[in-house]
Amino acid sequence: MADPKLKVGVYRYEHTEPLFDGRVTMDGVDATLETSPLISDIFRRMAQGGLDVAEFGLTYFLRMFDPADPPFLALPIFPNRNFRHSALFVNADSGIERPEDLAGRTVGEFALYGHDPGVWMKGVLADEYGVTPDQMEWVIGGTDHPVPPFDWIPQPVPDGVRVRHLDDAQTLSALLETGEIDALLSVDVPQSLIDGSTKKIRRLFVDYEAVERDYYRRTGIFPMMHLVAIRRELAGVPGLAESVYRAFSQAKELVQEHYRAIAAKQHMAVITPWFSRLFAENRALLGEDWWPYGVDANRKAVDTFLRYHYEQGLSKPLLTSEDIFVPSLLGTP
Repeated sequence: MADPKLKVGVYRYEHTEPLFDGRVTMDGVDATLETSPLISDIFRRMAQGGLDVAEFGLTYFLRMFDPADPPFLALPIFPNRNFRHSALFVNADSGIERPEDLAGRTVGEFALYGHDPGVWMKGVLADEYGVTPDQMEWVIGGTDHPVPPFDWIPQPVPDGVRVRHLDDAQTLSALLETGEIDALLSVDVPQSLIDGSTKKIRRLFVDYEAVERDYYRRTGIFPMMHLVAIRRELAGVPGLAESVYRAFSQAKELVQEHYRAIAAKQHMAVITPWFSRLFAENRALLGEDWWPYGVDANRKAVDTFLRYHYEQGLSKPLLTSEDIFVPSLLGTP
């Protein structure tokens, strides 16, 4: 019998590159790997039926997840993750010095109400600082460039939260620069902050690395932004989900082992100065598998995001890892 054909969409990260260049294959699967310069295009294609297995933002996955009849199930593969205290920016003249100062302010958010970094940081603000989304007014748009509405996924807004969208000619970074909004929560860093051309925009957490490292030490959570989704009818094909999971895991492990192996030569192949010191610090804090896949290693982080999504009115039921992952992969370490 011929191997099942799969269209697999994923961004071309260094830890997925072995899938594209053929160093890692999916046993028993005739897989066609596809990517896009805009990761949201991969999400859209999956949502509209153009892919069988795909990288999917957590909130995009959950907005389409119906516990009674889900179109997709999740694989415990997390190709994109990042600490997100660094995603909060403020106008330097706004008087916002602490997270608590965000209450009563107008905050921009990238692309949609509740993008993945937004869900994480709204949850952190509520849990750790007592600031909840209903205490702010939200303005949705593009950071440095206008973005079209993501009208291919549901966009719920809970009662009691004020949300408006920018028009086609406006950007959030411009409004932050002029003080028309007080803060910005965005996966994209304003370009003017990157190139040093502004004195009006700064991060809320100035020493964000120290804050994020402390957050990990206290919680053990390394926030994931994306997972890999599979169509529900394919999730029941014997061995298929396991093959996809093994391939992604092997690709990621190849990259991790490369960094471990070249540590003895002070990472001569890496273009970033002082990378070896950063690598050693991260390895000491995050462990030998600093980018873990599998349910058990990620259960606390996943369940925390699921709780945040529910508390922020973006999911109707409160879900857990057992609800969303392919059952045969629930025992993965």
